[in-house]
Amino acid sequence: MRRSRRSTALLIAPALTALLVAVHPGTAYAADPTGMTNGFYTDPNSSAQQWVNSHRGDGRAAAIQASIANVPAARWFGNWSGTIGTATGSYVGAAAASGKLPVLVAYNIPNRDICAGQSGGGAGSAADYNTWIAAFAGGIGTRPALVVLEPDALGHESCMTPAQISERNGMLRNAIAQFTAKAPNTWVYLDAGNPGWLGATTMARLLADAGVGGAHGFSLNVSNFYTTAQNTTYGNAVSSALKSSYGYTKPYVVDTSRNGNGSDGTWCNPPGRRIGTPTTRAGGGPEMLLWVKSPGESDGNCGTGTGSTAGQFLPEVAYKLIYGY
Repeated sequence: MRRSRRSTALLIAPALTALLVAVHPGTAYAADPTGMTNGFYTDPNSSAQQWVNSHRGDGRAAAIQASIANVPAARWFGNWSGTIGTATGSYVGAAAASGKLPVLVAYNIPNRDICAGQSGGGAGSAADYNTWIAAFAGGIGTRPALVVLEPDALGHESCMTPAQISERNGMLRNAIAQFTAKAPNTWVYLDAGNPGWLGATTMARLLADAGVGGAHGFSLNVSNFYTTAQNTTYGNAVSSALKSSYGYTKPYVVDTSRNGNGSDGTWCNPPGRRIGTPTTRAGGGPEMLLWVKSPGESDGNCGTGTGSTAGQFLPEVAYKLIYGY
């Protein structure tokens, strides 16, 4: 449905923001970025789209174009992104020019993927990260956006020392503060893992320690496969635990990019998975269903992606995700 962005921003955003404040009292929200745009942004340079552009004659190209490349999904930013403020600014600027809402992932925390190691790396120090995330937020500026903040960062604290956990929480709190100050029309979702990782009460504590009170909400199932129903049960339980222990609730979003067949208990390129509900503003339960992980991008050198590296686009894996085999 198409509509005037200017009139929508003036009329819908205040109403939705007022509604959210009523549901989540005591929380200061940025203006609703979904009310400032005309749907979600589809990355014209996604890995799937780049593959299709280079393989038009491949028999899998039409299906990958229609079912993956054409679906709005997040772009991930990390230490491969070059000058980060320029990178986020260019991406959000392109989305704003098209009147669409971009979804970005900040993925550069020091000791990234410390437990699994498939996506290891990140900034070299807390000081480097603080500089990086400030520039990330500054590049977005006042334009509307959604940001998923540091997938797996809290779940991986089980592999860290108390000193490392304290430092990481400080970085995440600072990151949320940077977005509040520099990107006031951005909703930040601090990542909270998935239903099969940690109990809801434990995750609520980790979220609170990392400053979720200052974020818009939390994200679930990033790069994983649990069903939307499982994530809804878990997300509601986490929010209830936040309420009972800390006095506030938070909305949440679910990554549905690969959860069409649910989880088989493994996370690294398992076979038989399927794409899920395309990115949408959900009603009830999750605040939104988002494609955060791009289907077809490898989880690492494992499973159906043996011989690949994390983030590498694998057309045969993408093709099988479309049909669920």
